Amino acid sequence: MPEIKKIIETGWNLDNSYARLPKSFFTSLNPTPVRSPKLIILNYPLATSLGLNVQALQSNDGVAVLAGNQIPEGALPLAQAYAGHQFGHFTMLGDGRALLLGEQVTPKGERIDIQLKGSGKTQYSRGGDGRAALGPMLREYIISEAMHRLDIPTARSLAVVTTGESVIRETEQFGAILTRVAASHLRVGTFQYVSKWGTVEELRALADYTLQRHFPEVDADENRYLFLLQEVIKRQAMLIAKWQLVGFIHGVMNTDNMTLSGETIDYGPCAFMDAYDPATVFSSIDIHGRYAYGNQPHIAEWNLARFAETILPLLHDNQVQAVKLAQDAISDFTELYHSNWLAGMRGKLGIFNEELQDETLIEGLLSMMQNYGADYTNTFRALTFDKWSDTVLFGTRSFAQWHELWQARLGRQQEPKISSHQLMQSSNPALIPRNHRVEEALEAAVKHGDYSVMERLLDVLSCPYAHSPEQADYSKLSAKSKRPYRTFCGT
Repeated sequence: MPEIKKIIETGWNLDNSYARLPKSFFTSLNPTPVRSPKLIILNYPLATSLGLNVQALQSNDGVAVLAGNQIPEGALPLAQAYAGHQFGHFTMLGDGRALLLGEQVTPKGERIDIQLKGSGKTQYSRGGDGRAALGPMLREYIISEAMHRLDIPTARSLAVVTTGESVIRETEQFGAILTRVAASHLRVGTFQYVSKWGTVEELRALADYTLQRHFPEVDADENRYLFLLQEVIKRQAMLIAKWQLVGFIHGVMNTDNMTLSGETIDYGPCAFMDAYDPATVFSSIDIHGRYAYGNQPHIAEWNLARFAETILPLLHDNQVQAVKLAQDAISDFTELYHSNWLAGMRGKLGIFNEELQDETLIEGLLSMMQNYGADYTNTFRALTFDKWSDTVLFGTRSFAQWHELWQARLGRQQEPKISSHQLMQSSNPALIPRNHRVEEALEAAVKHGDYSVMERLLDVLSCPYAHSPEQADYSKLSAKSKRPYRTFCGT
């Protein structure tokens, strides 16, 4: 892929490899200008890593780019076409309120998508206004940065600007635009779209592009498209395990929200689990619990099967053999996910080696936590620092028995207790973006124009494994509410 070397003052170094794919994959158009853009938050470390000039980004011209009022040199804005299974039902989709400006080629030679979210109507808006409200864009900024700090692959947020215009959802709200960056915005849904409405040649072009973009290490003499499937499965198995290990609930695991790069994307009705319960659901539209915490691994496998179906014509000329190759690859997901999850759970309990009974020990703890309504994050933190009284499990007979088994397990490994403590400290975050803290930050920002609450929250979330005194208040649970916590898509 050729690279544009010229860098303007702001540091934009944009290429447009996606725009060189078949024209049916996207629609070229410019963002719709907004009335009076104002920069609300800028991700300084991310901007620097992208090779951007932070001061220039804060100038009038820089903010105009982040708002879609100006097009940076080298950009070829486009809305990507894709399809997807939404809550199990297949439909045509596409970027209905987002535009890909191009791919920033960083000083390290990395290729990173730059996308404006909330930039106006596109061909794929399906009756929507193409805009975004301030609250959901700030939520995505907070959660995506928290996920990055938790070492979970994710799309990230470069900036949020307000537009000076209103958007109508249930009520009139402040309009905003988020600048999102990602390794790419290639999705399972992208392949579903081309498989359904494109040609085999176009499907091959998309697969070759995905390999070149994300998996260039493929050997020339192997089945490159089977390799693509296997690598996507590996990345998703690792990603979903990381979600489960911190209690993250995506909320809307449609196939159009599963990336081929293995990054978390689209933070709509997402939230973090407090009391451990596999049936936990926060999304207001997930009335049947399809995307509940405990279902996420199964849904990921289902989504990957849909991806495998799209590339059957590429896997083998013989349909029967192609299906077998796909089925064999998909069947590996459960074991790959389970091994990632089990390794992570061993780390959370300070266990270095492997024993057959480890899973029984882990499941015993989780079962207790569910029975007593124990907080997921704080329970593991209490175990890390031997602060048993900080958990509702303390004083129960079942916990005493489990604790004895756990201590005996730690005693059967060569590593000393201090090493187990260090492993647990690096595996168990001191805090997560508590739902009530996120809502507190959003309310202060949206209703009162006070961004200091969000800034403090982002600061304590920036080092989740530090276990510093400043983080103590942010690890506390909210007061009990008679109403369950609900999140919304914000579309």
